[in-house]
Amino acid sequence: MAPYTIWTPNSLMKPDDRKKQRQINLKPLVEAFFAWAKEIQTSSRLTKGKTLEGSNYCINQEEALKVFLDDGEVPLDNNATEGSLRSFCLHKHAWKLIDSIDGAQSSAIIYSITETAKANNLNPFRYLEYILTVMKDHQEDTDYRFMEELLPWSEQLPEICKSKTKTTNV
Repeated sequence: MAPYTIWTPNSLMKPDDRKKQRQINLKPLVEAFFAWAKEIQTSSRLTKGKTLEGSNYCINQEEALKVFLDDGEVPLDNNATEGSLRSFCLHKHAWKLIDSIDGAQSSAIIYSITETAKANNLNPFRYLEYILTVMKDHQEDTDYRFMEELLPWSEQLPEICKSKTKTTNV
């Protein structure tokens, strides 16, 4: 809980400032946690069980689990990713109708575009409608530079694509 208490006020900071704050406030906590996990691993107090498995996992993944300390762009957790996967899992029963590799690939592309639109605060339906409308006019093109303007972070997207409120996973 402590990392979130420290993190919350810093969530609106610039990445470099966030990194500095993490180094000051969170790094000592993270280092203490890994010291505890290593002590659990080396002591004979736990010979088996979920706690030992968990501490072994943490120690084996220590480098990856500490990345957020050195990069202010990396989120403290993966809640946003898990949230987007939740909608993926909720809809999996509807996908039983997909009976081909091409259908599965098409669904994956649409899902990826939709989730990227949500992550960029776009209305997924309006965004898909817009890009498909524009792309149909470029079917014969061999120059794909026009697609730069269709990316979810493009400044050229029309207002209708932009969400008025934070997009949620449905």
